[in-house]
Amino acid sequence: MLSGLMGLLMSANVMAQTPPFSIAIHGGAGTISKANLTDEQQQAYRDKLKQAVDAGYKVLEQGGDSLTAVTTAINILEDSPLFNAGKGAVYTYDGGHEMDASIMDGSTLNAGAVAGVKHIKNPIDLARAVMDKSPHVMLSGEGAEEFALTQGFDFVPVTYFDSDARYQQLLDAKAKLKQAQSNQEGKADYQASLNYLDLDYKFGTVGAVALDKQGNLAAGTSTGGMTVKRFGRIGDSPVIGAGTYAENQVCAVSATGHGEYFIRYHVAGDICAKVKYQQKSILQAADEVINQRLITAGGTGGVIAIDQRGNIATPFNTEGMYRATRKQGEQAKVMIWQDN
Repeated sequence: MLSGLMGLLMSANVMAQTPPFSIAIHGGAGTISKANLTDEQQQAYRDKLKQAVDAGYKVLEQGGDSLTAVTTAINILEDSPLFNAGKGAVYTYDGGHEMDASIMDGSTLNAGAVAGVKHIKNPIDLARAVMDKSPHVMLSGEGAEEFALTQGFDFVPVTYFDSDARYQQLLDAKAKLKQAQSNQEGKADYQASLNYLDLDYKFGTVGAVALDKQGNLAAGTSTGGMTVKRFGRIGDSPVIGAGTYAENQVCAVSATGHGEYFIRYHVAGDICAKVKYQQKSILQAADEVINQRLITAGGTGGVIAIDQRGNIATPFNTEGMYRATRKQGEQAKVMIWQDN
């Protein structure tokens, strides 16, 4: 009995001496109704979230850096048709796909972002290339893809991102826009008509935040944008301080929501500012921004956030948010709604 107690104490000491590391991911927030998800669909989401968070955790466990953990996890979500990023990107009004992504290194405050790319299989990888291999922070459209060619990226055809389910979403959204204009005798403009769309048409994103054994924080976000978006619309995902932010000794944040609000209210940066300057916990800071300031303004969505000690917050003010977390020495926790 004494030897068993000694063994537990030794194990606890080893854990205490090991630098903390942890990771959190999200697959978007919205009107995720239990009634609209079959058991098989729900399990598919949970399985993919677990696969992604476990892959990122493995990088950290083996001593890898937080940036690699973030991109590893996001790549898995980008390659899945379940989420609105990469393979699962939604359609624009004109029937195409325009993807955005960003990444930030908390140790240097260096960052990279791309917006409106159309032929990049994993936009988060191109965002990291912008950060690592260019003097710029954000590149867009054809210019971003021209840069991708100089870095040896392979292009995929635009049809790679096509899917029947997303195309049906486009048709449904267009029908609702048409109905909105009809209700207002044709006077409703594009922006006003968007107010008639359900939340799930307006946003969908994937992201990851991580703390590695070296104490470095990182955050990344990738999205297919808004269904029926027009005019080269860009949301918060590639905007540093809005959809993505990371700073060592403070916090790392990746957001998902109605991007226009997240840009205007500087959501990711605001959370970290509360931690840095007001000494608030990551849980309190994230909750105040998402469930008080943002929701009062009419903004909907959520974030995943992590602090320098590996504490994780995942607040959201929508019906659900696909998310998963894994801390040092623990198994993955996969959740969709507030209770599970």
